[in-house]
Parts: sequence; structure tokens; C-alpha cells
Amino acid sequence: MAAPSQYTELARQLSAIGSVRRGLARLLPVECPSGPAAVLSLLNRHGEMRLSRLAELLAVDMSVTSRHVAHVVERGWIERAPDPGDKRSRLLRLTPAGVAMLDGLTGRTADMFARHLHDWSDAEVEELITMLARLRDSFGDCRMLPDEA
Repeated sequence: MAAPSQYTELARQLSAIGSVRRGLARLLPVECPSGPAAVLSLLNRHGEMRLSRLAELLAVDMSVTSRHVAHVVERGWIERAPDPGDKRSRLLRLTPAGVAMLDGLTGRTADMFARHLHDWSDAEVEELITMLARLRDSFGDCRMLPDEA
């Protein structure tokens, strides 16, 4: 187990990561802010799904998810289709326009990282990816704090 001072420094470094997140948000086009971009990304990664599942994956309230979905539906990036298993429900799925928007976002993000991490080796980038994934996995579903259970 790491020393308490190491956990304190980790918390400080993770807090400072906000500048990276803000940099990522700045490169998003005005018509596709971070919430709608996350909707596109999750539908691309997980395939079609119900609104309730999307809210779970986004780890936000259904009302917030509904607003993000309305935004991307209005722009033709996703569509709502009848759920064959339950005609009362709708499945959300990417449209070709949504795939094109997501491809553009992915390209912008990759270009930004390439500019800022140009002096990192492939092994260093891979190590960062591995460690961030491990950190995320260690927290699991962190929406519910221990004292809320």
C-alpha cells in the first residue's frame, strides 16, 4: 500500500488534470459540447441502447441524459427506433451523420494529444493508458459513495 503522502499527491495531480479536460472541451465544436459528444461515444462503443442504460453509462440523471439526447437527435446524429422487445420503449442508435461527427471529434482529440505528447514514447503513452484504465477500474461504479449505501 502506498504512503498517505502519495495518495495526497495523487489527489493533487488528478485535480490538476482539469486543465487537460478543459483543453479537450475547447477543441469540441460549438454544436457538439462534451455531453452530446459522450452520448455519441457511448453509442459507438456499446451499440444501440435504451435511454435508461445511456443514463447509467453517463452516470448522470435521466433529465440530463434526455437533454443530451434531444440535442443529438435534433442534429440528426442519432435516431430513436422502436425496441423490438418492448414496443413502448425506444432504442437510441447512431446515424451515419453521428458516426461522421464522432470521427471528426476523435480526429481532433488524437491530434491534440499528438501535439502535446510528441516527446513521449509509445511505451510511455501505453503505460499511461494502462494505468488510467486500472485507476478507473479500481473505482468501479463510484456514483454511490460508501456513506450513501
